[in-house]
This record gives sequence, C-alpha cells and structure tokens, in this order.
Amino acid sequence: MAAPYWYSTNGKSIQMTMQTIDDQIIRRALTTAFPGIRPSDADFLIKSGEVKQVPASTVVCAEGEVEYTFYVILDGEFRVSKVINDDEDRQLNQLHPGAFFGEMAIIDNAPRAATVASLTDATVLEIHKGVFEKALQDSPSMSQAMMREVSKRLRDNDELAIEDLRQKAKELADAYQQLAELESARQEFLTTIAHELRTPLTSASGFMQMVRLGMFQGDDAQGALETVGRNIDIIVSLTNDILFLQEMDLILADFEPVDMQALVAAAVEAEREHAEKYDIQVNVSAPDDLPAALGDATSLERVVVAVLNNAIKFSSIGRAVDVSLAYVSPHVVLTVIDEGIGITEEMLPRIYDRFVRLEEFEGRLFGGVGLGLSIAKEVIDQHEGSIEVESKSKQGATVKVLLKAANQD
Repeated sequence: MAAPYWYSTNGKSIQMTMQTIDDQIIRRALTTAFPGIRPSDADFLIKSGEVKQVPASTVVCAEGEVEYTFYVILDGEFRVSKVINDDEDRQLNQLHPGAFFGEMAIIDNAPRAATVASLTDATVLEIHKGVFEKALQDSPSMSQAMMREVSKRLRDNDELAIEDLRQKAKELADAYQQLAELESARQEFLTTIAHELRTPLTSASGFMQMVRLGMFQGDDAQGALETVGRNIDIIVSLTNDILFLQEMDLILADFEPVDMQALVAAAVEAEREHAEKYDIQVNVSAPDDLPAALGDATSLERVVVAVLNNAIKFSSIGRAVDVSLAYVSPHVVLTVIDEGIGITEEMLPRIYDRFVRLEEFEGRLFGGVGLGLSIAKEVIDQHEGSIEVESKSKQGATVKVLLKAANQD
C-alpha cells in the first residue's frame, strides 16, 4: 500500500517513507500501549502494520479530517492540540513512545477530534482500519487498553468542555461588567457634561438677557459682554476637547520641529488668569540651547495646557508650580511639579481614563470633566513619546513628558 501524504506544520505535503526497525522495539512499544497483549496479537500488528518515519513538525492527524488510520509511537514526541473558540490552538497532551492515537475517529466513524503533530523526528507503527478492528476483536488486552484510554480521553474532553464553559461564563460576566461600567461612565459623562455646560450657558444667557433689557450701560455693559465671552470660551473649549478625542485616531499630523520654550510660554499665558485666581506662582526654566521637539505644535500645546491646568487646579492656594525643560538625549523633557493635594494610590492607575476626575478634596470643589490627562496621554502616544506621573496623597505631583528631539536621525 502506498504511504499516505501527511503535511508539515507549514502546510507543505510530505510523503512518509517506510522504515525498517527491529521487531523488539515494536514489541516494547505495543506492550507499553497494551499491557498484557498476547505475543500472537503483537505479531499480527507487526505483520499487518507499516513502520513509518515522521520528520519533526509533521501533522499526522488533522482535526476535522476523515481518516481511518491508527498509530502507535515507537520513537519521538508528539503534540495533541485542538482549536478552541475558533482561534486558540490549545495543547491537550504530549505523547511519548508507547502511546497511541487515532483510535477515536475509527471507533466513532467520525472526523478527527484533534490534531496530532510530531515535535521531533519520530517513528510510528501505522495500522489501518480493518487491521485495527480485527485486533480489537481478537485481543482482550488491546480492547481493555483501548477502553481505558477512550474513557480517559472522554473524561479529559468533558473536563475541557467544562473548563471552556467556565471560561465562557467568566468572559460573559466580564463583558457584562464592562458594559455596566461603560453605561455608568456614559451616565456620569452626560451628567458631568450637562453640569459643565449648564453653568457657563446659564451665566452667558443671564448676562445677555440683562444687556438686552438695558440693565447695563457703558463700562458695565462691556464687562457683562466680556463675562459672556469668557463663558462661551469655556463651552467652546469643552466641545473642542471632546471632538479632539473623537477625531485623534483619524488625524495623523505631519510632525515638524516645535519650539517647546515658545509653546510653554504660550501655555503659561493661557493659564495666567487661572493661576492668579488661586495666587499660584508659575516658574519656568529652560536652557538656551534646548533643541526643538519633533511633533505637532497644536497637539503638544494641548498637552502642556492640560498638564499645567491640572497642576494649578490641584495646587494649594499661594504655592508654586515649577515648569522646566531639558534635553536628555534623545529626548526633550518637560517636567511640571506642583505642591498640591497629590494623587491617591487608588486613583493613580486611572488618571488617564476618560472622564475620571476628582470632584472634591477636604471641602474644596474642582471643576472639569476629566479629559485633560486623557488627551495628554493619547497625544504623547501618537508622538511615540511617554508621560509619567509620580505622586502621593497630600504630597504634590510630578509630571514628566518625554518627546523625541528634532535633531535625532
């Protein structure tokens, strides 16, 4: 009979070659596989079977294939695996000399239930269906060994199925929990956005109504319009932050050299009134020969403003915020240090999550919707840089942003 075509694990067809091997080696393997097998039954299998040499990484039994061949391992190692959840190739067992495989498909007249591939160069005794069935009928020891092995493999399959069900149940529970958390975050987001928009909208609407009614004249009217303008700026800023986060993945800016000193100066100016409101002194230092960073200036300005805004917001009144720039090859490093309330251990892992924010600390209320550091993290990731935060509760915070210097090849 011609040798069957098997295939290697890379998909290449391989025709196994006949191999001459000492009968004593085959007898030892058969005795291991089927304890108590009669010499006459062993002789029958040796005479009727074919010894085949199997190169390493060869698939001998393919899951799902209809095949009618039984194998006893004479030499080498084999891996038994099964595809789980359509994409996971899970190892079920590792077989050694004296083990056998391929019996389930013949007994059940069903496709292979698992894939068996050689891990090393190996030798097998190949027994076809007719010989296999006759041997089972004539050899009690072989039948008993087969029953034991089939029972064991059925138990293993049951355990695997139960474990898969447990895993599925856990995945469903995790998915449900994630959905619940997302729904909670969505509700909180809507509530927060409604609150953050309502305040400036109410203020702007109220002042505009009073201006229309002529309740302000001269300088008072101009002051009222400036208040309206500031509140509209808050609304626009919040809307832009939300849209920026949604569109970030779609916008791949062309990076170019960015003057970080000028960018920091612009951010400090943007946050000047915020700092003055809490009597916060913002100190800036940078070397004269600082190289430019490589990036998108508009996005990076959002990062600096977000980090500086947080440092001022959570600083103790009357304290200082130190902003420094340095060149540590191959990066331009921005460091912002505040002397504020710090970040608790519980909150620290979540500071980059969207809409995560601290609303109150020791009676002090904080505004914002929790998008600042989310934006900063996503921008820095897009720049292939890094952002690091070190902090402890009531001990301030240090934020470091590392960006590629434009002078790097």
